[in-house]
Amino acid sequence: MARRFENLVSARKSLKISLEKSKALGFALDKTGPRLEEIIQRLPSLEAAVRPIRAQKEALVAVGGHIDRAVGPAAAVLKVFDAVHGLERSLLSDPRSDLAGYLSVLKRLEEALKFLADNCGLAIQWLEDIVEYLEDNSVADEKYLSNLKNSLKTLRELQTDEERARLDGGLLYAALEKLEAEFRRLLMEFSVPLPMSSASGEQACIAPSPLPVHVIQKLQAIIERLTANNRLDHCISIYVEVRSANVRASLQALNLDYLEISISEFNDVQSIEGYIAQWGKHLEFAVKHLFEAEYKLCNDVFEKIGLDIWMSCFAKIAAQAGILAFLQFGKMVTESKKDPIKLLKLLDIFYSLNKLRLDFNRLFGGKACIEIQNLTRDLIKRVIEGACEIFWELLVQVELQRQAPPPSDGCVPRLVSFITDYSNRLLGDDYRPILTQALVIERSWKQQKFQESLLNDAILNIVKAIELNLETWSKRYEDTNLSYIFMMNNHWHFYKHLKGTKLGDILGDVWLREHEQYKEYYATVYLRETWGKLPALLSREGLIMFSGGRATARDLVKKRLKAFNEAFDEMYKKQSNWVISEKDLREKTCHMAVQAIVPVYRSYMQNYGPLVEQDASSSKYAKYTAQSLEKMLNSLFQPKTGKFGSFKSRQYSSFNGKANDAVKSPLLRSSSTLV
Repeated sequence: MARRFENLVSARKSLKISLEKSKALGFALDKTGPRLEEIIQRLPSLEAAVRPIRAQKEALVAVGGHIDRAVGPAAAVLKVFDAVHGLERSLLSDPRSDLAGYLSVLKRLEEALKFLADNCGLAIQWLEDIVEYLEDNSVADEKYLSNLKNSLKTLRELQTDEERARLDGGLLYAALEKLEAEFRRLLMEFSVPLPMSSASGEQACIAPSPLPVHVIQKLQAIIERLTANNRLDHCISIYVEVRSANVRASLQALNLDYLEISISEFNDVQSIEGYIAQWGKHLEFAVKHLFEAEYKLCNDVFEKIGLDIWMSCFAKIAAQAGILAFLQFGKMVTESKKDPIKLLKLLDIFYSLNKLRLDFNRLFGGKACIEIQNLTRDLIKRVIEGACEIFWELLVQVELQRQAPPPSDGCVPRLVSFITDYSNRLLGDDYRPILTQALVIERSWKQQKFQESLLNDAILNIVKAIELNLETWSKRYEDTNLSYIFMMNNHWHFYKHLKGTKLGDILGDVWLREHEQYKEYYATVYLRETWGKLPALLSREGLIMFSGGRATARDLVKKRLKAFNEAFDEMYKKQSNWVISEKDLREKTCHMAVQAIVPVYRSYMQNYGPLVEQDASSSKYAKYTAQSLEKMLNSLFQPKTGKFGSFKSRQYSSFNGKANDAVKSPLLRSSSTLV
């Protein structure tokens, strides 16, 4: 009985467990039902996907390893490609706020793209291999394999096509464009024209560095990334554009419009003489301050790229900013008409270039500046050859002046005054060293030795030629007395204007004293042959006052006064057109004439004037008083306006055009005569 009860309890327990399992199974079936339904719905698509593969189980097992090896690299490429797109937001932002962070992200993009570039081809090759395996082993049908081949062909074309192979969708290109824009912004924001404190540019506020250090560091960082992506040319173009414009803006304050003058816009060097003086100052300022600063800045910004790069960059800036215009202006001066003033201006140009020789060699000595070097050498050659040509032709031109007539008024010829002043300037401290250096260089080009006495000898030969000119001209006067005035004028001019000068020191004291003595000689001869003859006309012979002889005495006085008046009037009229250029010589000559005539005339009129003063026609004979004669004589020899001038006067700075017409290729041209 007990046993039957135990069996019943055991059966009851077993039934309870079975019911619980059935209940759980029911719940599981309820839950699995929708999943089975989903599987049933997906079966057609799975069937369609698997349908191309019709191989046996063994073949499918064998191809599995090939598929795994091909899909692995492809999956890695896709993973990196997804990472690239994750950088897009950062790289499309403005790099100004965090340039360092932007450059860091860009470098990550470059590394990712390098990975893609290195591995895309490999992944495609693996996929092509597996397709070939499937085809060889008939694992899939032909249509399926054809679709795979077309897809891989498209990938291969994209990978090999440089223009369309931006796997990042153009993100790198956009990032580099933003970097270039930031490079330009930094340059433009901190590239400020140098503030000038004077219009002439002689004084300027020069900053220690054209750009702050932190800006240079940013520019260097940008250049590094752009260079890594083959965009250095773009970078240099931007840099040259901005910095050359900045230099030009700095130079605008100097008013350099004269650099644009063409050879046809002026007649001779004198018309632009002032510009040549400015040219030297402006060129020195541009080289020593502006181009020097650009040279250092190019080195600072591009030093990591290499010497050739930054020197090429600097050469472009210098050319575009205006150095070529300076050199072209100098060349234009060398092409202008030749005259003595041009010699001085050419020496001024040579002095300016020579003073900057070391700066030019350092700044423009690289092969990138070959155009600047060639223009500079050509300019120096033209300047030296032009200056030496004019200098050596001076003697010839002085000799040609001998053909011209002498001054009609007996004054100092313009040629004489010009050459004395001109020679002193050539021999002075300002021009002698420059001219000597030019002559030394010219001789070396001709493989000739330069003698120290060469310059002095050339000037002395010119002075000797002038002396011979004076002798020749003096003989052409029809009036001998005028020739005396002429020689007196010129000898005194030599003595007065050369004593204590460089030329006077070369000629020597003996030479100067000889000219002083010649002046005295001609003054004495002149006085003797002119005013010195008049007192003899006021003879007292036969004028003894005795009873009954008054009428006879009156007639003699009238006759002699008439002869004196006629001689005086004729001489005065003739000499009123004569000129003594130097005031001291003029006053002394007038005084000599007064002393020769007036005392004699005054004494004569005091003694015999009463004989005619009571006559009805007294004014005819007693025409002058002693005071009026003195006043008239003192008014003689006054220089006419423009007859005599200084070296600086334009009309004395060229030689006789008529004389030059006798020369086939005239060197010195002028519309006015110098004699």
